Amino acid sequence: MKSINSRIALIFFLLLFSSTISRAQEIIRDSVVTPVKKIKTNQRQKIDGIIATVGDYIILDSDIDKSYLELSSQGNSIKDITRCQMLGKLLEDKLYAHQAIQDSVKVTDAEVKGMMEERLSYMVGQIGSMEKVIKYYKKNSEEEFRSYFFDILKENKLSSEMQKKIVEEVEITPEEVRNFFKSIPKDELPLFGAEMEVAQIVITPKVSDAEKQKVIDKLNGFKKEVEEGSSFSTKAVLYSKDPGSSSNGGYYKMNRKTPFVKEFKDVAFSLQEGEISAPFETDFGFHIIYVEKIKGQEIELRHILLTPSVSEEALTAAKEKITLIRSKIIDKKITFAEAARTESDQKETRANGGSLINPKTQDTRFEMTKMDPSLYSEVSNLKDDSISQPILNADENGKKSYKLVTVTNRINEHVADYATDYIKIKDLALKEKQIKAIGKWFDEKIKETYIKILGEYRDCDFTNNWLKK
Repeated sequence: MKSINSRIALIFFLLLFSSTISRAQEIIRDSVVTPVKKIKTNQRQKIDGIIATVGDYIILDSDIDKSYLELSSQGNSIKDITRCQMLGKLLEDKLYAHQAIQDSVKVTDAEVKGMMEERLSYMVGQIGSMEKVIKYYKKNSEEEFRSYFFDILKENKLSSEMQKKIVEEVEITPEEVRNFFKSIPKDELPLFGAEMEVAQIVITPKVSDAEKQKVIDKLNGFKKEVEEGSSFSTKAVLYSKDPGSSSNGGYYKMNRKTPFVKEFKDVAFSLQEGEISAPFETDFGFHIIYVEKIKGQEIELRHILLTPSVSEEALTAAKEKITLIRSKIIDKKITFAEAARTESDQKETRANGGSLINPKTQDTRFEMTKMDPSLYSEVSNLKDDSISQPILNADENGKKSYKLVTVTNRINEHVADYATDYIKIKDLALKEKQIKAIGKWFDEKIKETYIKILGEYRDCDFTNNWLKK
């Protein structure tokens, strides 16, 4: 990318920085005094105390060191990040969180606890045990660590929700996109990599009624045990096949606009607080739902997902069916798109002749260098108009299916063109407008908020006017 995209990339890296770093930060009140302690380094002896204040939030000198440690532990390079830049990002996070409280942005304790359980499950999996996690963060007990980690996650969530609130109100018109594109000098137009459009046909093995009944009976058993006093959350952790919620006890918070499948939402909003649903079916499998809380238009729930087993006979039948479809396409008895519309079991792609939608861009193009590795391995060796052999696929829930894949269009590497690349150009234009909106927001809120920076950090050359010069 040329200069305009480099600028966007840099700023958005800094915007996203806060969501990838868990920092040891504290909230203070007037009655709290933060002790000062000495830290020995190879270069000099420095005092660890308050170096900045933003509203009711403080930043310690050691917070910068801990931010470096966290970033480095995630495999990121820190050699080009100065202490002034790190402090600048910490100041941004504090201002976001401070203003989120002023604007009454809602972040519930239940939501944070759900996040914490998910993060802790991942950390324990990476490090080995909760004891090692506690030792890594230099805490004396699990209770102390959980309290400390809860405060960090709540502050980070407040910060991210405030950022969302600022940018979600930013919209862009076709005229603004056109003016944005015209403003880029011809020799600075971005270069887009090679892309392709892909289509697929999916055949799902039929599950027998007997296997479905086994799952229904098991879920009814869970329901009865919970009604007799067992923990729904524990059963979700142990048995649920939903990778997005099993680690935090099946927890979700949702409203009627939350993008869940219709069957799931219909059942969830039919339940009373404390009620457990009967088993019901969606495309993902069979579920039961337990509603914990109802707050206006929002509900907090837990669910368990189980998927019926597929017999070898059903798998063989699915493979035979998709092999026959492939033969008909090759013999030109039917086109790939027609076969997708009439034979494919995948609702999301069937109506579009099997065309896949890129989840990152919401259009049909996939840039080769950014393509999901599994999809790339399926299409990288396909020639024009050729069709893959039947591919056995298992989704994240373990549900098996067979599919055929074909490349319907190839776009070579090229300089940005307004007509051909409108969606990408619109995305760049929107990001620049969002950046300007965030910059304006910082200018306004810095003026309104109590901010103080101490010591050598007053010599930093910040992007934002933290020193109010």
